[in-house]
Amino acid sequence: MEAYIIDAARTAGGKREGALKDWHPADLGAAVLNALVERTGIDPAAIDDVIVGCVGQVGEQAFHIGRNVVMASKLPDSVPAVSIDRQCGSSQQSVHFAAQAVMSGTQDMVIAAGVESMTRVPMGTPIILPMQAGIGIGPWPQSIKDRYGVNDFTQFRGAEMMAKKYGFSRGDLDAFALESHRKAAAATQAGAFEAEIVPLPVNGDTHRTDEGIRYDASLEGLGGLKTLVPDGVITAGNASQICDGASGVLIVNERALKAHNLAPIARIDHLTVTAGDPVIMLDEPIRATRVALERSGRSMDELDLYEVNEAFAPVPLAWLQQLQADPSRLNVHGGSIALGHPLGASGAKLMATLVHALRLHGKRFGLQTMCEGGGIANVTIVEALG
Repeated sequence: MEAYIIDAARTAGGKREGALKDWHPADLGAAVLNALVERTGIDPAAIDDVIVGCVGQVGEQAFHIGRNVVMASKLPDSVPAVSIDRQCGSSQQSVHFAAQAVMSGTQDMVIAAGVESMTRVPMGTPIILPMQAGIGIGPWPQSIKDRYGVNDFTQFRGAEMMAKKYGFSRGDLDAFALESHRKAAAATQAGAFEAEIVPLPVNGDTHRTDEGIRYDASLEGLGGLKTLVPDGVITAGNASQICDGASGVLIVNERALKAHNLAPIARIDHLTVTAGDPVIMLDEPIRATRVALERSGRSMDELDLYEVNEAFAPVPLAWLQQLQADPSRLNVHGGSIALGHPLGASGAKLMATLVHALRLHGKRFGLQTMCEGGGIANVTIVEALG
């Protein structure tokens, strides 16, 4: 069987302590589930499963955030859920698991979703709180530290390693960051995100615009920011923004299409996940994309648009360089540097942006990839329909 996307939606990104700071993450995720049901007209009781990606599964995102998202929504109690963590690729993996379920025929209609409130559950909380309480020694036993010759694994070190490995200067990274803001600003002003964004009520108003976009961004401003480490090249300006948000994709097979008279907006063409060096960790999308192209029989020339998560500017820049890809097809509406990176929600968020961008621009095939903690990367190829 094939896997089809009926709709894909996301909340507009909220800055840290911004518009979405008062939204409990379960309510945030529920808003997207409700929107998918309302927008598609499906019977919510027909949903076989909800797969929710989330990285910080502690505090308000603990005790099975996936089930809590369903319980906070208008879906009936009969709809099950599961919470998964593949770090930044969590909800892209939700999409993969949902697609595999409907392709197998074991389920017919699944929502792949993700949520992360980085305001209410700050990044690193699952490690920091136990350590502060004197519980355990952390996630890496001495055996892992000895094997890889490090005392910890950090994306910030990986980003610096990426820049050095592929030869990118501070100026290269800042120029890429500036372009991300410019593309995101242009897309917002042109209404390019309207089809994917779920409006949320906030303090008597409606939150429908990504808060992180710097409409007045400049190379001078970016160049004035301090690097994260002395003599480094990574700054807060050429890295993804901390963000609150949720996302979701309704995925079905042919049986559900016929049974519920649904019209798909895209078809999932290929799924790949690979893993490599967990120390540099961020360049695995390069190899994963090569594997995906080989397995799918697709070529880079066939791919009309690419969404490569802008965790740090060296990641998409290295991907472009190594795959000799067309920069004009990359993150055409901006990326996480401007729009924010709500960790567990980013995978389905990028899928929503990719599918709607393909349709908006009259394109056919799109590729999405994400660098992930542990040196893992997901790649998804989709075909726009309709």
